Amino acid sequence: MKKLFALLLFISLTQLLWQNAWAQQSNIVDFDVKENLSQNGKLAIIAVDSLDKTNNNIQGSYKFTINGFQQDLQFNDGVAVTANPIESSTFVFFKHNSPAREIGKLYFLRVTEKGISPFKISGFLLIALPLLILFIAYKFKRFLVTLLILAAIYLYLNYSKGLDVKQLIESSIMGLKDLI
Repeated sequence: MKKLFALLLFISLTQLLWQNAWAQQSNIVDFDVKENLSQNGKLAIIAVDSLDKTNNNIQGSYKFTINGFQQDLQFNDGVAVTANPIESSTFVFFKHNSPAREIGKLYFLRVTEKGISPFKISGFLLIALPLLILFIAYKFKRFLVTLLILAAIYLYLNYSKGLDVKQLIESSIMGLKDLI
């Protein structure tokens, strides 16, 4: 009888612990943004694991900040759909505060007739590109000044005197032919 009672107690405790494990919400480790499968102009936010595969254990409501507006997104099998459709190309910043860390990603959403194409913009690129442009401008400022002066002369000749790029190229080719 004691063995039966101990067995029933063990089974009920494991059942209770099993149900509590299911009741806890999983954490979003990372996410990706794609166009919703129905192509209705809405975005799908997909919870992914460390291997960039969809995390199907994500269920329930999670708070996201989209361009500064906080929204509760309802996840089913690791996928949530935003409430508002995207009508034109734009930059969108998605942020999620998980208990482990804060995740934020900047995307450029290009809207075409075929649908929405999200392009992730790296934070490193936002810093490195302007620094690279400034470095090039610093190193080649004489070259850039000369280039700007030549461009200004060309624009003046193009608009007021009728000089065209085709004419300029044909003239150079004719001059090379005469040399040969």
